[in-house]
Amino acid sequence: MRLLLPLIVAFVVTLHAPNLARAITPEQVEIPFRDGHLRALIYRPEGQGPFPAVIGLHGCAGVNVGARAPDSRYSDWGQRLANAGFVVLFPDSYGSRGLGSQCGTRNRNVRVDRERVADVESARHWLQGQSWIAAERISLLGWSNGGITTLWAVRPRVAAKDGGPDFRSAIAFYPGCRRLGETAWNARVPTLILIGGADDWTSPAACAQMVAGARGRSARISFVVYPGAYHDFDHPNRPVQVRTGYAFSVDGSGKVHTGTNPVARADAINRVQEWLAR
Repeated sequence: MRLLLPLIVAFVVTLHAPNLARAITPEQVEIPFRDGHLRALIYRPEGQGPFPAVIGLHGCAGVNVGARAPDSRYSDWGQRLANAGFVVLFPDSYGSRGLGSQCGTRNRNVRVDRERVADVESARHWLQGQSWIAAERISLLGWSNGGITTLWAVRPRVAAKDGGPDFRSAIAFYPGCRRLGETAWNARVPTLILIGGADDWTSPAACAQMVAGARGRSARISFVVYPGAYHDFDHPNRPVQVRTGYAFSVDGSGKVHTGTNPVARADAINRVQEWLAR
């Protein structure tokens, strides 16, 4: 395994994110899953492919497959990456099981290290069965609860056993790292972790400790901390606000800050696209 990079405190740029080149309407698809189906949204570039692909993993509020429009963060990333030539698939781990937001639920039936990892593998297997997908170029991209799932899914012990190509890389936005750190986490594929230095929902210190603990026994890890940024810093249009009633927060109060940080968002957009293009 290659030596992981040490903690990086990100330099930030003042460039605004580029405008999306073309509006893309996502399709709803159903992925075979055990004795049922996993609903998902898919954003596709123009053309016949084969295209590289990204599996996008939603946070605790879900992705809103169905009657309502998807969260604007996922729509923004889906369209942005599709315009860059990637297929983007968002499995709906909660709605597919008849569940709504889980942000206020502490004991969740859909666990990041089991049910959601199983969803990831079903999504990968389905994508690799499509003629318009480059099967060896599928990456993971997760936010918060989905970011935690991403980190569980790339541990060496959960490598795919179906004979298909493994994930090419992974990206986790502001994941909760405490429990992963306690399990001596490391990654089998190159992994980028992005988190705000002022995040009071998921702890940047816990992630720094987790990354440091993986030194010398992991694929490449790049860890970026954005000074002053809160949770959801990459959201396209969320004013910074305080929210309450969450099951998890750094201080245990259930009160968290969330909102866009334009400078961190612009830098993250560049980093994500560069990481996926490797």
